[in-house]
Amino acid sequence: MLRALRLGVVCCVAVAGLAEAGAQAAQKGAGAKASGGEARASRAFEEAKKSPLALHAFLERMPKGADLHMHLSGAVYAETLLRDAQEDLLCVNPAELAFVKNVGTTRSLPPEPVCPQGAIPAATAFKDQKLYDALVDSFSMRSFVPSSGVSGHDQFFATFARFGGVNKEHAGEWLDEVASRAAAQNEQYLEIMQTPSFSNAARLGAEMGWPGDDGGTTPISGTTPAELGKLRERLLADGLGDEVAVDRKELDEALASRRRIEHCGQPDAAAACAVKIRFLYQVLRANAPQQVFAQTLLGFEVAAADPDVVGINFVQPEDAYLAMREYRRQMRMLDYLHSVYPQVHISLHAGELAPGMVPPDGLRFHIREAIDVGHAERIGHGVDVMYEDEPKELLREMADRHVMVEINLTSNDGILGVTGAMHPLPSYLAAHVPVALSTDDEGVSRIDLTNEYTRAALEFNLGYAELKEMALTGMEHSFLPGASLWKRPGQHSEVVAACAGSRSGGNQLGADDPAAACAAFLKANQKAAEEWQLEHRFVVFESSLP
Repeated sequence: MLRALRLGVVCCVAVAGLAEAGAQAAQKGAGAKASGGEARASRAFEEAKKSPLALHAFLERMPKGADLHMHLSGAVYAETLLRDAQEDLLCVNPAELAFVKNVGTTRSLPPEPVCPQGAIPAATAFKDQKLYDALVDSFSMRSFVPSSGVSGHDQFFATFARFGGVNKEHAGEWLDEVASRAAAQNEQYLEIMQTPSFSNAARLGAEMGWPGDDGGTTPISGTTPAELGKLRERLLADGLGDEVAVDRKELDEALASRRRIEHCGQPDAAAACAVKIRFLYQVLRANAPQQVFAQTLLGFEVAAADPDVVGINFVQPEDAYLAMREYRRQMRMLDYLHSVYPQVHISLHAGELAPGMVPPDGLRFHIREAIDVGHAERIGHGVDVMYEDEPKELLREMADRHVMVEINLTSNDGILGVTGAMHPLPSYLAAHVPVALSTDDEGVSRIDLTNEYTRAALEFNLGYAELKEMALTGMEHSFLPGASLWKRPGQHSEVVAACAGSRSGGNQLGADDPAAACAAFLKANQKAAEEWQLEHRFVVFESSLP
């Protein structure tokens, strides 16, 4: 299914109620009658929709705004990782189809890796097509077919350990890769999850233990504000804050390297320079509570100090033993740290689960606690929402509080086996919960954001208005600083007073030269500026259609 979608060979699955849900979503955001450009685009979209290949070509050109759910390590394609491994003089274990470090290098020029027993230089893959293909498959979902004891979930998460070991100094190259791919698809903003160095935080956490540790039998022990406050004070006193500068330098160097690669600010600047990148600090949640708290505290400290880090997120498989056992305790960590750093945004992986993966009790509370206790402003995946306690009330709460869901269709299919009528996207749309499409790990999944738009249109029978609404919603729910362009949350029909009247006359919404008051407002508010840019892209795109 996944491979067929990537090639565009998909069939439109008719799912009852999806068209109605999509229409409701469009009405929610449209407000006013569609403009001439929107109507023209809708007609062109419906014509293109007759052929999956034509639809993909249409959607590749369509502005898509932001990708708010992307892990940098999983966004890089395997071919890039193989080149990097050759440069880093890594080795390959051909039995496990994984990178391993060399045990030394030769004195020859250029030097060659000396590999451990049973391993061969990674460069061998470029002379052995069979090995090359096997490694690409090992590092991704390409050609994967579930078998007895090996699920899509197993393959997906196993890839990261197999291609680990590549030097982090390639991060600028990886940022260039994802930015270049985004620019080619008319995207403009990426919030990329990344885990900077945290070895000192992990060491300090391990050394201090956990208050009231009872071996995990009490899921929220040690989480009163007083207890967590003492842990925070101790960690900072012992030098955890010293790693903030290390992490900022690591991220700054990656961004600077990306700008050099793309020649940003020079006459020959690459188109990718126009793609804005910000980071979400990734916390590894499948660890002991003291390590998770220490790394989370470090993440909040970095995000509070670095404007390029706009929030935090918890990662690793949600069904992992420690992730499940510690879930409630981790939400209380976030509750406390949010009280100390209220300006730091939070998006959380929650509900990336399906029946059978965990006991039924494990499906009943993750999304609700992420919002009510963990202060999540956005939910990543949210696949098990209809299995939560009182799902209709939860959906109503999410709609009322404008908690957005990051929808990752291919990832949900490959990891969870959830697709089509079993996916909650129609439920979110019908309940007016804001949603936006994202890629999750486009390199591992062998996709891009256009693939996700194409898949959404065909599998859920969505129209141009619905997909445009998702693009606008994604940009509105970015964690960029400043006010939104829109007067009311989730209603993309009326702009703030400073830019009012921009839909008519010489001050068209999205114009290159907004009126003085509007220009001043956009200059002072990064989020609004990106939303204005998205409107401009839609004007250009829609006016280009016959």
